[in-house]
Amino acid sequence: MNETDLLEYLKEKKVWFRMIEKETTVHTADAAAATGIPLERITKSLVFLAENKIPMLVIIPGNCVVNKEKLKNFLGVKNVKLASFEEAENYSGYPPGATPPVCHKKIEKVIMDEKLFEHGTVFGGGGSRNKLVEMKSEDIKRLNNALIANVAEPIK
Repeated sequence: MNETDLLEYLKEKKVWFRMIEKETTVHTADAAAATGIPLERITKSLVFLAENKIPMLVIIPGNCVVNKEKLKNFLGVKNVKLASFEEAENYSGYPPGATPPVCHKKIEKVIMDEKLFEHGTVFGGGGSRNKLVEMKSEDIKRLNNALIANVAEPIK
């Protein structure tokens, strides 16, 4: 999948969005530095595997990390692991650093951290490593049928 697939999806769903060009980055801190967008408004779309087989996307603010204990408790599972870059691309359809908050290949569940609703819009991967997409948090929730949880904590 790529930025064209994402653009077609967003237009088909008739949601407001804005694409932003930037220098090529993989990490949210680098994307924030390249664009001047506050780190807490740039999302990390992380692929996790629950019980080693259920692929899910966990979307958190860029200034946070996933608390695996909170995630396991929320899901009611015994183990969760962050997917490798290769696994993440296989499940989401995008390389890490390009993964948008919507429009994925083989993701079974999407969890959004509640902190993403502190702002009307957030920025996520734009389908390629040199783009970001700005979307309304509510649209991300609706399009993914996402579950809302408290699973992120600030990076120390």
